[in-house]
Amino acid sequence: MSKETIGIAADHGGFFLKRAIAEEIEAAGYQVLDLGTDSEKSVDYPDYAEKLVRAISDGSVKKGVLVCGTGIGISIAANRHMGIRAALCYDKETAVLARQHNDANILCLGGRKTAESQARQLVALFLDTEFEGGRHERRVEKLG
Repeated sequence: MSKETIGIAADHGGFFLKRAIAEEIEAAGYQVLDLGTDSEKSVDYPDYAEKLVRAISDGSVKKGVLVCGTGIGISIAANRHMGIRAALCYDKETAVLARQHNDANILCLGGRKTAESQARQLVALFLDTEFEGGRHERRVEKLG
């Protein structure tokens, strides 16, 4: 039986890394909801952040991954929305703590800044790490 569905979206700067991440997610036994983009043709990252935010808001997915050139723009775009906790992660510790302490529901990566092997590792950690709750719960609740 398959695990939950994970949403994934990227702009042109994250297109190639998104494909590798999708493979990693599927290999871990999850379903992938690929929300685009489907090429290196220039697109606007806020549009793809919005697609994943909508999928989380309507319950299609609980978590997802966003990728743009640096990960900065797409994380800003996602975090504008209530209930979204998008974390730009760049190493093992930030990926784990984003889940444990912040209950992040979106992992953001930089397609031009993150090696494929590292991205695969960060995605696996993000998906496998649970929110600790406890003292972190009241802080996360304040985020809305």
